[in-house]
Amino acid sequence: MIMAAQRVRPSSFIVLDEVDAPLDDANVERLMRVICDPSMPGQYILITHNKQTIQYADAIYGVSLRQGVSRLISMRLDEARKVIEREEKRRRRKRV
Repeated sequence: MIMAAQRVRPSSFIVLDEVDAPLDDANVERLMRVICDPSMPGQYILITHNKQTIQYADAIYGVSLRQGVSRLISMRLDEARKVIEREEKRRRRKRV
């Protein structure tokens, strides 16, 4: 229903909190395809613990608690993927 309403009367952004929690893997995949559809207007902020959902993110944000101190963490996944690819190439060259 949320996605249908978004198509009819778009909002600039939508916050979805743990909407994927009760879903099995196949339905998480379907939900993410709808959200990632380029024809779907707006931006989406998803609050989740689901690793499958996180894989679709452009950026992730979190809070880490260490020794009683909260710390904000953020990561652009496209940049992280580039770093991983460079590291893998470097390791392959070392083996040869």
